[in-house]
Amino acid sequence: MTSSPRIAVLDYGIGNLRSAQKALEHLGAQAELTADHQQIAAADAVVLPGVGAFGRCVEALAQAELTEVAHQAAIEASQGGRPFIGICVGMQMLFSTSSESPNQQGLAVFPGQVGPLADDVKHPQMQWNQLEFSAHPMFAGLSKNDWVYFVHGYAGPITEHTVATCDYGGPVCAAVAQKNLWATQFHPEKSGTAGLTVLNNFLDETAGQ
Repeated sequence: MTSSPRIAVLDYGIGNLRSAQKALEHLGAQAELTADHQQIAAADAVVLPGVGAFGRCVEALAQAELTEVAHQAAIEASQGGRPFIGICVGMQMLFSTSSESPNQQGLAVFPGQVGPLADDVKHPQMQWNQLEFSAHPMFAGLSKNDWVYFVHGYAGPITEHTVATCDYGGPVCAAVAQKNLWATQFHPEKSGTAGLTVLNNFLDETAGQ
């Protein structure tokens, strides 16, 4: 990273949001945990973390009055504008729906339904796993031998936007991307050097805008 971009980490009261903020700060970013619409609008990039159940995260995002903010920021990034990254359930919420919470609507930036992992594996996947990834700026500096950390029982569908999978009872969607919209099912902020590399690549992408 060649500069110090301002990063808005959306604060909607779910899980350990500060872990993403602290990882970005460790890399030299000005990362702010915020629900302030003006501060989010002024940021150079937006981060949507998430842990737990899809429905609860969707509800909490709405209660914090951040649903439309997150949706517009993700759409902007998907069209080549200001970068945005979703993490774990923050990635799942970018899809239309989830079978985990069938009455809740996601942000619908990516089409499709989030579904459960295979029946014949332990739920949730709570472990380190390796990625099978395509050539994408998200993975610059990573090798096929690197490991990242997952905690999830559901995953997005594998589509044209999938840029990485992991093997857990079969291929599982591990990352998606469309232009400047990135999202990971794994937790880069908990994935050691490999995860910090992904976040640093995001900051480099942001600084280059």
